[in-house]
Amino acid sequence: MKILGLSAFYHDSACALIDNGELICAAQEERFTRKKQDPSFPLNSIKFCLDKICERSDKKLSRQSAIQEIDYIAYYDKPFLTFERLLETYLDYAPFKGFSSFRKSMPLFLGSKLNLPARVKKEIKKSFKISKTKVPKILFNYHHLSHASSAFYPSPYRESAVLCLDGVGEWAVASAWMGKDNKIEPLWQIDFPHSLGLFYSAFTEYCGFRVNSGEYKLMGLAPYGEPKFASVLKDHVIEIKEDGSFKLNMKYFDYPHSYQMASSFLSQLLEKGPRSKESANMDKHYMDVASSVQAITEEIILKLCQTLYKDTQIKNLCLAGGVALNCVANSKILSDTPFEELWIQPAAGDAGGALGSAYSVYYDFLNKKRKTQRTDSMKGALLGPDFSSEEVEKTLKQEKAVYKKHKESDLIQETVTALLENKVIGWFQGAMEFGPRALGPDLY
Repeated sequence: MKILGLSAFYHDSACALIDNGELICAAQEERFTRKKQDPSFPLNSIKFCLDKICERSDKKLSRQSAIQEIDYIAYYDKPFLTFERLLETYLDYAPFKGFSSFRKSMPLFLGSKLNLPARVKKEIKKSFKISKTKVPKILFNYHHLSHASSAFYPSPYRESAVLCLDGVGEWAVASAWMGKDNKIEPLWQIDFPHSLGLFYSAFTEYCGFRVNSGEYKLMGLAPYGEPKFASVLKDHVIEIKEDGSFKLNMKYFDYPHSYQMASSFLSQLLEKGPRSKESANMDKHYMDVASSVQAITEEIILKLCQTLYKDTQIKNLCLAGGVALNCVANSKILSDTPFEELWIQPAAGDAGGALGSAYSVYYDFLNKKRKTQRTDSMKGALLGPDFSSEEVEKTLKQEKAVYKKHKESDLIQETVTALLENKVIGWFQGAMEFGPRALGPDLY
């Protein structure tokens, strides 16, 4: 039973392959195209997964043959529900706001994203030269169920609470689940537009970093400031309940109807305009804003975890969704909540949705039996392409690069010497990691 999981057309396109429940490989499209967070159809990632099928087969297979060995293709999102959310949101703000954004985004959505089943079939048919009838059956999963599945199913736990936090799926921006054996049951969710992920992204933009890319910079900036604005933000911008649920004052945000995240009212409240994008200047004001936003984010996450523990009384917790990449907040869960074990999906963002959708089809849709492992099923997240020394040397010669080949013992000694001289080292070894924390072959 081979299932190919896909995420595509938003950001972090990826492909993952499971075979009889075993995770074989997974890779993000950006690792092949060199376009950070590439949203395009993950053709190169699919080819990589098909090559793995060919390598593992006793028969001599081509990619064309390998694609026909796939039983299901699982997509990580429900496009019709996403369209419903977009349309309802635009109507809420019409006719005074959002027309420009609506005019740009609706033709794109209607022309491609809404008709995803046909588009995916067309891409597969064209790329691998097979007839439409031989394209594997395509199933569509709920966005947050894909996140939850990516966290629970490869975890080492037979049962676990699951918390998903991100920008937005179809409607959900936060969701809680309980996983047991081969099933995941929903508990509760918070809906758009009141999103912790988009709240964090709005301040990422305000502090001069790229949305969906620079959030880790905001997290890294926070320790250099003080949470001086936390009180004013909680008084005016975000209302936090004791159970961790929250409500945003949408006066301060434009993202429901615009490509801009924050409104001008936020600058007025903070008495300073947004920092110039990726500028070299960084003053204390933005450090304090980052510190304040991080403190609020941590408060919400910890309160949500407290509530989830009360609901489940399970001491294991799994996390996924883009907000689960906030490792500073995550570090406080074990010390400040009753949870005793924590497992976080390494590709917690949309790339991991490819993996989660495949798992969801295997366990939930097909009702296959699940076996847990003592550690986890992610293989250290080393799921992408790897390259032998011979392949590396061949590429270096083709590119006419200047290089020197060392014995392993000499290489280690030269590396140590370079580090002692305060030089920067790029170390390439093994397979590419799956997820945005990868520090191996993909050096930008």
